[in-house]
Amino acid sequence: MSKIKHVLGISGGKDSAALAIYMRDHYPELEIEYFFTDTGKELDEVYEYLSYLEGYLGKPVQHINPDRDFDFWLTQHNDYLPSPQARWCTIKMKLKPFQDWVQGFLDDGYEVHSYVAIRADEPYRTGYDSSDEKLIIKLPFREDGIDKPGVMDILENSGVGLPSYYEWRTRSGCTFCFFQRKIEWVGLLERHPEAFKEAMAYEKEALANQTPFTWSERESLEQLSRPERIAEIKADHEKRVAKMKKRIKVNPLRPDGEPELDMDDIYGQGKMCVMCHK
Repeated sequence: MSKIKHVLGISGGKDSAALAIYMRDHYPELEIEYFFTDTGKELDEVYEYLSYLEGYLGKPVQHINPDRDFDFWLTQHNDYLPSPQARWCTIKMKLKPFQDWVQGFLDDGYEVHSYVAIRADEPYRTGYDSSDEKLIIKLPFREDGIDKPGVMDILENSGVGLPSYYEWRTRSGCTFCFFQRKIEWVGLLERHPEAFKEAMAYEKEALANQTPFTWSERESLEQLSRPERIAEIKADHEKRVAKMKKRIKVNPLRPDGEPELDMDDIYGQGKMCVMCHK
């Protein structure tokens, strides 16, 4: 029989956390190694959430760090900011460290089963595309019919709950993730002003070197952070929330409560990085 290594990547987001809990509770016979690919630019809340999750899992989440940090790769790309069109951050700081880590198991003769938190209500999403026949991608939520409400039930019933940053953002990963919505950038400014200031400094340096992209689409962070612009973004957000609350069905288990909405409900899930966001 071949040796099998079970691995599960945790991003700091709700889906991968729920999958880790689900696998622990439903497949306790599997000796799973949990890992987190650390960019070094994560929110403090992400690290706090990982600690809560470790407590439930009863084992540590291994941090896989890239060989080089964000500043190194930014220099290598001539201050060319990562963007949806050029996601070098995902390749250099997420995929490559994962590939190198897994390759060690493959070289030792293991067949590696990698569990990915793609839900049953996400038929359009795929996991990591492996070219090695001994690296097998498994999608337990899709196979077992678990959708977003199912994920929420797993987190609630376990007592782990949602990451605290879900109060204002649904994107885990780097503080300056370019997939953030405008209101999430405002949230970063208000809750983590130093991280926002760092993102602005990166952007100013990139623009000085004629990069074609800003972190947020069609405006710089300097423009976005102006008081009048923040007021516009917040007003638009409130309109979206009010509109969604009128459309959403009341949960019969919580008839007296407010509809439970996150940023994906309000704005649509849109583009994202599976390695970071899930």
